[in-house]
Amino acid sequence: MLPAFKDMHIHLDKTLYGDQWQAVRKRTGGVKGMIALEQKMLQEMLKNSTFKAERMIELLQSKGTSFARSHVNIEPTSKLDSLKNLHKALEAKKKSFGAELVAFPQHGVFYTDSATYLKEAAQMDIDFIGGVDPFTIDGAIEKTIDFTVQLALDHKKGIDIHLHETGESGLNTVEYLIKKVNENPSLKGKTYLSHCFILAKLDKVKQEDMAEKLAEAQIGIVSTIPFGNLVMPIPTLYKHNVTVLTGNDSIVDHWNTFGTGSVLQKANLMAQLYGYSTEFLLSRSLKLATANILPLDDKGNQQWPKAGDQADFVLMNASCSAEAVSRISNVESLVYQGNAVY
Repeated sequence: MLPAFKDMHIHLDKTLYGDQWQAVRKRTGGVKGMIALEQKMLQEMLKNSTFKAERMIELLQSKGTSFARSHVNIEPTSKLDSLKNLHKALEAKKKSFGAELVAFPQHGVFYTDSATYLKEAAQMDIDFIGGVDPFTIDGAIEKTIDFTVQLALDHKKGIDIHLHETGESGLNTVEYLIKKVNENPSLKGKTYLSHCFILAKLDKVKQEDMAEKLAEAQIGIVSTIPFGNLVMPIPTLYKHNVTVLTGNDSIVDHWNTFGTGSVLQKANLMAQLYGYSTEFLLSRSLKLATANILPLDDKGNQQWPKAGDQADFVLMNASCSAEAVSRISNVESLVYQGNAVY
């Protein structure tokens, strides 16, 4: 028995999961090219997005996940329809699955004039104000971050911004967000950078410096644990007590087709990438899949479950958490709020 898993970065509102197989198209025009592609696809995707979101939730449950943080498109093409359709799916699954939502201006805040729709979404049932690559898409780091921060403050929301930029603009965005959060302490512990690939491109001294500053501002990093030419400094983030979360991001869509639905697989990947191969280190790696809940503390004392904890847990075909991470063990059952849901 292990804590139920949490997928802290996924897009439940737009997916090709359940459709006939199709690989991604060759990308042209960078992120703005993908925005143009989405603008052509979204209206058709919206026709059955509620149904497909429910199927995605069922996939996550089969992998031991009982909770997700889903980004949901807010832009002039779909307006608020993606959010409304996802609300319907979550309402249908509310007895078996939990979620928090990020109002996500996938097409830029100002590049496609999404600000009006974000202001509307902020008054609805969402938890975070999102964003994406302020410099690349909107052409203005400070203007976009200022808007995002103020909207979050006005409506008492958190912040979760996609940041793919790996050059100077990426670093400038991180540093400016740190500055704004430190100026507004109510955002500490409620602000996240998703992907934040720029951290992988810094030298080790600068990585240490940025990790320390992120920790001081209590800004978390949500990473899909990339590999190849881009390996995130996850051990450095942990060293400085930066909150690290993970998610599948895409399962099958026009961005990516490699999603499995398993965040336990992400913990396994992290263990392989960073050499977390001993019994102790494998057991610690489980926290990536559970949003930092572990049955035992570092000294072996039980800290979960305790009386009063929410009854969310997964039954695995494994002898211990280390084996579950190392072998990506099968999920036998998932319990959410005391009810078996898988």
